[in-house]
Amino acid sequence: MENIGEKIAYLKGLAEGLKVDESTNEGKIISGILDVLSQMHDYIVEIDDDLALVAEEVEAMDEDLTDLENDFYDEDEEFDDEDDDMYEIVCPKCGEEVSVDGETLENEDIYCPSCKEKIEFELPDGCSCGCDCGCDD
Repeated sequence: MENIGEKIAYLKGLAEGLKVDESTNEGKIISGILDVLSQMHDYIVEIDDDLALVAEEVEAMDEDLTDLENDFYDEDEEFDDEDDDMYEIVCPKCGEEVSVDGETLENEDIYCPSCKEKIEFELPDGCSCGCDCGCDD
């Protein structure tokens, strides 16, 4: 922004050096343009300063949020929710592949979208995730 301010000051000095007569129409326009440029520069500098303050506040908030996350969440903790996992089941009647999420797999009856037949299956003992691993997850 300093560079723009310097250029505006140079133009004002140039207008004075060239003895632009502000009583003429051209002089009034040039003087008005230089005044508007100067006001715009001042406004932009003010906005730039405000933006720098906002950036500092956002950075401080980001640091505070990081501290809170570190206090409340274990870094090794995985946030993998079984509801996000999708499983493919093949209908034994028509062979249609059916995509089912983990929650539906555990809590609801599954019906084939093609033949409307109920798909019967059993999860391995102790396994609730549908992965055939026998885990307790």
